[in-house]
Amino acid sequence: MARRRFTPRRKKEDDAPINHRIRVPEIRLVGDNLEDISEVIGTTILAGVYPTKAARQWAEEMGLDLVMISEKASPPVCKITDYKKHLYLQKKKQKEIKSKSAKTVIKEIRFGPNTDDHDFNFKLKHAKGFLEDGAKVKVFVHFKGRTIVFKDRGELLLLRFIKDLDEYGTAESLPKMEGKRMIVIIAPKKN
Repeated sequence: MARRRFTPRRKKEDDAPINHRIRVPEIRLVGDNLEDISEVIGTTILAGVYPTKAARQWAEEMGLDLVMISEKASPPVCKITDYKKHLYLQKKKQKEIKSKSAKTVIKEIRFGPNTDDHDFNFKLKHAKGFLEDGAKVKVFVHFKGRTIVFKDRGELLLLRFIKDLDEYGTAESLPKMEGKRMIVIIAPKKN
């Protein structure tokens, strides 16, 4: 039977050094619970620079962990807290940042150079809905085969589309050719 080799646990990016894994002689202690720790220990502890051994001992007396928050600072910044709570708050903060970041949605609407009024109005109604929902609209006229000779019709169609959507959004640029397509992007108006 083959023996399994020991492989050390890989360090994740969010794994902060805690307790005995902190190997620096001095740390900067911060936190909003230092007054509570002072009462339990019987010594006044303020935010400042302390020996690592002393801070680790205070954390053990409280039944908490000494968690390194910033390794790159000089001296490194630590906090006396429950490690699981620290991880939970970090994940919660990252989730909040992610939810606040704006996600840009781009909806596409395609025309041919010979699109008639009914199809135009139908697609215009959809574009209004997209812009009201906060999505950008990418409108393009696709030229197939010999229809490439009708570039002026395609441009007039896009300019009319931009004009009809003027109260809902603004064009980022004038219509431009990209290969066999004439494209314009319309961004919603800010309220």
